Amino acid sequence: MFIEAPEESTVGDDVADWYERQRKAWGYLPNYAPAFATRPDVAEAWNTLNNAVRGHMDRRRFELATIAAARVYRSTYCLAAHSKFLRDACGDEPTMRTVAADPSGAKLDATDRAVMDFAAQVARDASSITAADVQNLRDHGLSDPEVVDVVLAAAARAFFTKVLDALGVQADVQLGEMFDPEVRGQVTVGRPFADS
Repeated sequence: MFIEAPEESTVGDDVADWYERQRKAWGYLPNYAPAFATRPDVAEAWNTLNNAVRGHMDRRRFELATIAAARVYRSTYCLAAHSKFLRDACGDEPTMRTVAADPSGAKLDATDRAVMDFAAQVARDASSITAADVQNLRDHGLSDPEVVDVVLAAAARAFFTKVLDALGVQADVQLGEMFDPEVRGQVTVGRPFADS
C-alpha cells in the first residue's frame, strides 16, 4: 500500500471494530481494511451502500454484474473476491470458471450474458447507454427496478476499485490461494496478488 496505515494497536474503537468485522468475514485481516483506517466513517458508508445494493438483488446476479464491472475496472482484488463469492456463496463454480476463462460469457445463458454485457458497458462508458440497451435487459426478463440494480452494482464497484488501486492495495495472498493457478491467472487483470 502506498500510504502508512496506523498501527493496529493504536487505532480507536471504530477502526478496531471495522477490522474485527473484516477479520470475521474473511478469517484474516484483508489488505483493503487498513486503506480505510484513517476514514472509518467512509468504510461504514461503503458497507451500507454495498449491502443496500446487494440486498435488492438476487445474489448470483449481483456477483455477475460486479465481476463484469471489476474486469472493466481492471481490479484483480474485486474480480477475485466476487469470483470467490459466486463460487462459494452462490454455489456456482461452473459459472465462475466459465466467466474467468472467457470474459465474453459466450457460454452463459442469454440473460446472464445480457446482464454482464450491460454492467460492463456501465463500467466502460455509462454515457454510451441507450434506451435500446435498457430495453434489451427488459427483453431478457428484467424489470426496471432490476435494471437499476445492475446499474447500481456496476457504479458502486467503481468507488471501491478506484480507492484500492489508487492507494496501491493488492489482493490478499490468502485470496489468491483460494483458486487454482489457472483461475488465479485468469482473474489477475490489474495489480497482481500480494506475495506475502
